[in-house]
Amino acid sequence: MIRYATVPSPVGQLLIAASDDGLHLIEFQNPRHPMSRCDAWEARECEFIRMTAAQLGEYFDGGRRDFDLPLAPRGTEFQLDVWHTLASIPYGETISYAQLAQRVGKPSAMRAVGAANGRNPLPIVLPCHRVIGSDGSLTGFGGGLPTKEFLLRMEGALPAAVDLFG
Repeated sequence: MIRYATVPSPVGQLLIAASDDGLHLIEFQNPRHPMSRCDAWEARECEFIRMTAAQLGEYFDGGRRDFDLPLAPRGTEFQLDVWHTLASIPYGETISYAQLAQRVGKPSAMRAVGAANGRNPLPIVLPCHRVIGSDGSLTGFGGGLPTKEFLLRMEGALPAAVDLFG
């Protein structure tokens, strides 16, 4: 049974879903790749949802840089490897897709790594927003580029004066 609830955030409502195994999903209001709801889903909070909401609140308030949550994302072995690697990108830093592919041990698989990054079911907690183009440009993000820019500015990874969309 997967339980879910929505919580407010500075980047809009976030849907949080979890089971007894841990956190499965953090989804933005208009996700690029919505998670399949083929399992039994119930609109009800649980301890993992409350923990996630509390830690996200601390993150957005500037008091949390790392998350301590039981994670249970569902994906292929390759996707899980990419998502696990995202957790090693420090707060306030960015890496390129090429660097992520190298860290995963698949330097020639940049497109596959980018696709896996784009299907990350736990954005913010597994910080896919910290992966940018090799030229420093902000590229695809499931929550939209303005959200990616907001998160990176909040973390200090982008100077406040740079307008990347201007």
